[in-house]
Amino acid sequence: MLKDGEKGAVLQRDKETYAVVPHTPLGLITPDQLRKIADVAEKYQAKALKLTSVGRLAMVGFKEEDIDAVWSELGIPPGAAVGLCVRSVKACPGTTFCRLGQQDAVALGLELDKRYHGRELPGKFKIGVAGCPNQCAETSVKDLGFFGKAKGWTMLVGGNAASRPRLAEAVAEGLSTDQALALADKVLAFFAENGKKGERIGRTIDRLGVEAFQAAVGL
Repeated sequence: MLKDGEKGAVLQRDKETYAVVPHTPLGLITPDQLRKIADVAEKYQAKALKLTSVGRLAMVGFKEEDIDAVWSELGIPPGAAVGLCVRSVKACPGTTFCRLGQQDAVALGLELDKRYHGRELPGKFKIGVAGCPNQCAETSVKDLGFFGKAKGWTMLVGGNAASRPRLAEAVAEGLSTDQALALADKVLAFFAENGKKGERIGRTIDRLGVEAFQAAVGL
């Protein structure tokens, strides 16, 4: 039996079959990738295809002996679906597609995903990016969130929607994209250095104090 996350496979409730989650950043996917996913699902008799909350396609119900072949034929890297790491970034359409967008959520989200997806940290870490204050990417319940206004990005830190939910707090406003990325680096570095195993960054901030967090990231 594979360990949870080994070979990008997640053991299912039946304790016999596995799900795999191809990494499609921000939920953006090409027609060729969709065809491959459908073909592989049919060939190896997946029990279900499930759109996840971050817009990925979870492929559920594979046999252990088929996992290597599934990934080989998909030709898409695994998404970080389990473990203490940065999960896939959730982003809205932003100015790329949405008439309400005030900042380019797709560009910022893709860069954050490129930099951090799968990075090991003391606890689970979720990132959301929204192009306007409507926050369709649920940035207020993400460990690190950004939402756009006319004059730049607002950064939120410390949210989660887990068993002990916590709303994120706005810690900086009017950020350029470069400034947003620079602050994101500092936030992850703070958590990597100060977080306890299994702890979300909001709890780390509560434990150490807002002043310590602000000093560490230069706010």
